[in-house]
Amino acid sequence: MSKVKITQIKSGIGYAKNQKATLVALGIRKMNASRVVELNPQVEGMIRTVSHLLKVENVD
Repeated sequence: MSKVKITQIKSGIGYAKNQKATLVALGIRKMNASRVVELNPQVEGMIRTVSHLLKVENVD
């Protein structure tokens, strides 16, 4: 499995409740917070749900 670094670049304020919950489930609670996660189908779907709020980078 590959790993990706996700960073929140936009606030969740004003977006649907499920999108805010998805950010928390990914482990991101503040602006510019980053986290390295292992990419699996579940995480991929979560990233796709809030892709407009995140920056995603591959980690070697």
